[in-house]
Amino acid sequence: MTMIARKYLYLIALAREKHFGRAAASCHISPSTLSAAIRDLETELGVAIVERGQHFSGLTPEGRCVVDHAQRLAAGAAGLKQELARLRTGLTGRLRLGVIPTALTVVAELTSSLSRRHPLVTIEVLSLATGTILSRLRDFELDAGIVYVSSGKADDLRVTPLWRENHVLLTSSGGAFEGQTAISWREAARIPLCLLTGDMQNRKTIDGVFMELGCRPLPRLETNSIISLLAHVCTGAWSTILPKSVLDLIGIPCGIQVLDLVEPSVAWATGLVTLAREPHPPMIEALLAEAESLVFDKDEQASSIS
Repeated sequence: MTMIARKYLYLIALAREKHFGRAAASCHISPSTLSAAIRDLETELGVAIVERGQHFSGLTPEGRCVVDHAQRLAAGAAGLKQELARLRTGLTGRLRLGVIPTALTVVAELTSSLSRRHPLVTIEVLSLATGTILSRLRDFELDAGIVYVSSGKADDLRVTPLWRENHVLLTSSGGAFEGQTAISWREAARIPLCLLTGDMQNRKTIDGVFMELGCRPLPRLETNSIISLLAHVCTGAWSTILPKSVLDLIGIPCGIQVLDLVEPSVAWATGLVTLAREPHPPMIEALLAEAESLVFDKDEQASSIS
């Protein structure tokens, strides 16, 4: 990253951390060194970058403009290093991927496929809410994300659809629904539910279905963890609604039955979201190629089954 002056990297860190001490620590320098670098930038550019005060209180409009350009420069420098490394030894580097909680299991199909094709790449998978994924993507703190396709519809984003999710109800075996294979959304609204927290996009889509039906379920428990949802359902006190794909890799917990949700039958498309940059850095090009090949393979499988 020496292709971009360090003082710009320090500014990016300050914009990310919003605190001089934390930003300095992330850059392995002293706060005084970071402050001096910011002052040098202000002198060099002839503008105030940081709002003046005893503590960091934000960036000026000019400062935000400088950060935007610095982030693009840093991303371009990283892409150049990836391209040069790819020409020498193959694709290397770190892929930072933000994933909504409901896609954390099924995304392994994408990451494992990429790893087999590019064994020198290391992958960081973070469980994040949709808004955080899109924000970090635009700040160049993530390389890509897995979100619902409907969440990635913006001019500065590109979304590659990956799979469609049908939702199911998970409830205790041997209860009121023993012997059933399906349940209506209206019935589900009347039973004790534990669901993801309201800031999660999956929860918003579930709430949207209930709202269209005129139902107002009252979840007895909320959590931002899929594992926590499954654990609470296993106690027998609650039921939950999850994408069926969550169970594809981890299986169905003991003592739990899975019911299709019907009336209506709905599915949501999940996709890979990246910044709409041309050309894409080599890491993103490789990830997009892998995603598109997996979609093609799934289409082929569906055709052969039908």
